[in-house]
Amino acid sequence: MEKIKAIIFDMDGVLIDAKEWHYEALNRALALFGFSISRYDHLVTYDGLPTSKKLEMLSVERGLPRSLHPFVNEMKQRYTMEYVFTKCKPKFIHQYALSRLNSEGYKLALASNSIRNTVDMMMEKSDLEQYLEFKLSNQDVTKAKPDPEIYDVAIKRLGLEPTECLIAEDNQNGVKAALASGAHLFKVDTVNDVTYNNIMKRIKEIEGGME
Repeated sequence: MEKIKAIIFDMDGVLIDAKEWHYEALNRALALFGFSISRYDHLVTYDGLPTSKKLEMLSVERGLPRSLHPFVNEMKQRYTMEYVFTKCKPKFIHQYALSRLNSEGYKLALASNSIRNTVDMMMEKSDLEQYLEFKLSNQDVTKAKPDPEIYDVAIKRLGLEPTECLIAEDNQNGVKAALASGAHLFKVDTVNDVTYNNIMKRIKEIEGGME
């Protein structure tokens, strides 16, 4: 029988309802040069990708000059931080879920496609930092999701086998990365799905051999 010993969380759309902040921050930065990403394109194509990858795609598809990437990226990070600072607050269901899982002996970690600065700030503002063994950002790996590298690194650092880990993910790029790592998947639609009961239900399915 398989036993789950750790839960690895994605951040945006899983523990932090930040998709909208990233979308608005990037569009504010792009608007300085007359570019924008539609909400549909963001949800269907760009969701879960690092900013550098989004900008590369815009250069290929829409002719955004590559020389603008560093400046747009810098402005996007600044705008994101503004949103995090004003909008990121503790969410009781997450504090309860992580503190209880933690007290029951599960190891908890975070693996995000965001940059380290954003990850640190969001975990601090949401008051979830204290429950995590460690946090990984896109600066801790060479290949971002949908490549499984960040999850491979997290599983190795936890000292576990992939089958002993459950990964909470929301978007297609993250789901691909999670499945490619060989771990089990807890697929969420919104941050409100990430509750203690839902996580335990998924663990029981896996351990009961029902998947």
